[in-house]
Amino acid sequence: MPLVFATPPISTSTAHAFAAFFTLSYVGSLYLSKSARLYFKNDVKGASDGRPSQERVKQSEERWRDDPDVIRARLLAATTSTVLSVGAVYGLVRSVTPEIEVYPWTALYTSFARLGFTLDFSRQSSLWIILPCLVVPILYLGPLYVSWLCETLPAQRRWSVRTNFLPLFQTWVGVRNYIVGPITEEVVFRACMLAVYHMAGTSRGKLIFLTPLAFGAAHLHHAWDTYNRFGRTASAARVAMLTTLFQLAYTSLFGFHCAYLFLRTGSLLPPTISHIACNILGLPQYALHLRIFPTRRRIIQLAYVLGILGYGYTMRHWTRADDSLFWPAPGQAPRY
Repeated sequence: MPLVFATPPISTSTAHAFAAFFTLSYVGSLYLSKSARLYFKNDVKGASDGRPSQERVKQSEERWRDDPDVIRARLLAATTSTVLSVGAVYGLVRSVTPEIEVYPWTALYTSFARLGFTLDFSRQSSLWIILPCLVVPILYLGPLYVSWLCETLPAQRRWSVRTNFLPLFQTWVGVRNYIVGPITEEVVFRACMLAVYHMAGTSRGKLIFLTPLAFGAAHLHHAWDTYNRFGRTASAARVAMLTTLFQLAYTSLFGFHCAYLFLRTGSLLPPTISHIACNILGLPQYALHLRIFPTRRRIIQLAYVLGILGYGYTMRHWTRADDSLFWPAPGQAPRY
């Protein structure tokens, strides 16, 4: 059993300070090293055909975010920042651990529990942790049904490990988008962030709906990248602004989902699996799916509706851990 407190052991201002450190160190680490920083030439124009919505041609001297050497440097920076954030949480937990407790294992075990490094979800079996990991596939029932019609789901005729699975992880872009990025972001912006605010006694509603805003804000720096890739024009500025605002809204909404999963389950695994799944599946292309299969229009619409309804059901009934540190059972006193 991890060490818990009847009253919040730290102040809200302390939690704010740690949250600022988590966010600034993660984003800032991407720009500390010269090999991780982006470089754009000043004398470039927009797309050669004049279309403001098209990315311009990359110059040989430039360094863009999808360049393999830039990705490698940034993955190392993000991983280092993540380790430092985990260490900061451990240091905080150790600082509030009573001297009568055994060092260092009590603080270490408690830190792991607060960070969700556990599979303890059901007293019956650890395998029940699979249920909250299936919430996102339920939500994507519509797109998955269309993939089934296209015969591109695993084990179908047009799917293979070599052409559909391995390419996701054989490029540096894939490693960033589907492995290191989701894992480090969930550790920092979900586990570390929620752990310190929970220790400060922050209400459940604020934990779910306010802490993900830091996750969304951490993506704002992409605006500079977009502005430069589209030619540093007024049109490029509009594209950068709209893209960044959409990304802010999407990442914040997705953060609500992951924060809820983390608090309900007490484990980092479900939000991390959800993050990876959403990155792979992408945004649902509802209008495109209807155009591709006009004769299946009603069934596709039904699949989308069932996915939304199923999401609401599974988020309530498939995510409740038997004993979550962050989500006490009815009648149970809060623990911090």
